[in-house]
Amino acid sequence: MNRFEDQVAIVTGGARGIGRGICQRLAKEGAKVVVWDLAEASTDGPDAPVASMKVDVADPASIEAAMKDVLDRFGRLDVFVNNAGISGPVADVQHYDLADWKRVIDIDLTAVFLCCRAAIPQMKAQGYGRIVNVASIAGKEGVPGIAAYAAAKAGVIGLTKSLAKELIRTGILVNAVAPVMVETELLQQMTPEHIAASKAKIPMGRLLQVDELAALVAFVASPENSFTTGVAYDASGGRGTY
Repeated sequence: MNRFEDQVAIVTGGARGIGRGICQRLAKEGAKVVVWDLAEASTDGPDAPVASMKVDVADPASIEAAMKDVLDRFGRLDVFVNNAGISGPVADVQHYDLADWKRVIDIDLTAVFLCCRAAIPQMKAQGYGRIVNVASIAGKEGVPGIAAYAAAKAGVIGLTKSLAKELIRTGILVNAVAPVMVETELLQQMTPEHIAASKAKIPMGRLLQVDELAALVAFVASPENSFTTGVAYDASGGRGTY
């Protein structure tokens, strides 16, 4: 399939993990993929991004400069995937440090707002665009021990729905994906007990794989998804109930 032929896509947090898998899937289907990340992404190989830019997605000036660079080099923007994020510490609200709370909200929610805001003008000018925000099942259900992350991801879902309605007649569709825990190196930041508890909630009995989530994101970001906007697509192995 070449659903993204001649399209330009930006993926935040695309240097590793979920973001890297999304980049590879979009590139495999013909997209020119640009990675925004603090880490450098490899641009070697047939399914590699065409560019890797060092961007702090929580910094409006960094986003503005990177967006200008993308448009100067490629002339358009068709897909924006807000994937960058952190899990933050595992701690009860009573013991959750305020600095950690602010950092999680800044990177997992405010950065999504800033990147969406930056992507809209070019997509409006084209009369076409797809914005995909990576949320989480935690944003739908709430999960003990990661209140900041759950609150941020719930905010991403609310932002997605609001923005979709604002852009409903512009040709820009805005959707989210809500995965359960994905098997990536991010698990190293979590306790074994937290991982085991999360896995136990998934009726399929296993964690989500990167390529499975990348396939869902690719559909949501593609022209094939032409009549659905403002939705948080489930990727929960049967855990999600709405």
